[in-house]
Amino acid sequence: MAKATDDTPQPLAVAVLTVSDTRTDENDTSGHYLVEELEAAGHRIAAKTIVIDDIYGIRAVLSAWIADEIIDAVLITGGTGFSSRDSTPEAVRPLFDKDIDGFGELFRALSYQEIGSSTVQSRALAGFANDTVIFCMPGSTGACKTAWTGLIREQLDSSHGPCNFVGVLNVRERNA
Repeated sequence: MAKATDDTPQPLAVAVLTVSDTRTDENDTSGHYLVEELEAAGHRIAAKTIVIDDIYGIRAVLSAWIADEIIDAVLITGGTGFSSRDSTPEAVRPLFDKDIDGFGELFRALSYQEIGSSTVQSRALAGFANDTVIFCMPGSTGACKTAWTGLIREQLDSSHGPCNFVGVLNVRERNA
């Protein structure tokens, strides 16, 4: 297992999951935004898929990715609201070994500056499972931009200081 040891950004293998009953590959603007930003930051897309908002469907995909030794991080967009179909937190939270409480708190603080009190309807969350960092954010492209630019981009950058999540991941050695 290798860890980042210098200021050279270390690329990660990242999977992107869109949770939606209506999105398709053609109209998944949030998922496509995250893929573009990850690639621009030098990361490799290990997987990308769309799953309907169903607890067990979400868990099935996420569990496979958590068990995959190649995947370092997972970004999940969608299913974090309060409608009867929004079930991402209920699907994901039981899989966490550790919660990243500050992610949801800071996401809502950043989001408040953009959308005001409507941010209380976001149940954004993050955590670790089997040495994989997982970020769950709302399904709107604007919310994904807020989460990426305000929090996730720096935390997936091994050169960001004073600390980042790459330093605590057991990043697997890969043949480049």
